[in-house]
Amino acid sequence: MINSNSTEQITQTTPQDSSNNTTKLIGLISDTHIPKKAHYLPKRILTLFENVDYIIHAGDLVDLSVIDELKQIAPVLAVHGNMDGLTVTETLPTLNSLKIFNWKIGVMHDPDIYFGLTKIRELTKQNDLDVFVYGHTHVANITWENKTLYINPGSPTVPPSILSKPSVGLLRITKETITPQIIEF
Repeated sequence: MINSNSTEQITQTTPQDSSNNTTKLIGLISDTHIPKKAHYLPKRILTLFENVDYIIHAGDLVDLSVIDELKQIAPVLAVHGNMDGLTVTETLPTLNSLKIFNWKIGVMHDPDIYFGLTKIRELTKQNDLDVFVYGHTHVANITWENKTLYINPGSPTVPPSILSKPSVGLLRITKETITPQIIEF
């Protein structure tokens, strides 16, 4: 959603987690492109995400059935991407967030990453985010800037080149720390 001064605002925030677990595990996924560029989610994802508490999908699902499949593993927070059709874009927001312990995690598919971190920094500041998950490039990346984490899990179905491997991400979150991980398979 775009407000009157043309800056992105979070359109949906899930309730803060109130359970007493000391560590939360978040699965990160993006750019699945099902069924256009892949017919199904790789079975490896089911194994990698089997113990996650939440899954964040950073867009370009193409079909909402991806969310249905991921929901069989854990609750899903998702946004639409540039390759998603009308059904997906009408169902999912552009920018979304999840709060775990005192950490606020935002997600957006394409925050103009090809032009650097400028827009991501603005969105992070405007929405008081500690973590920004994004997709679009299909290139897995972890960047820390001060105490803010920017992470792209890559793509599990459409790697950016023949030299790249499919990938997803994980965030291990405690009240004190966030530990990111990219898993290639």
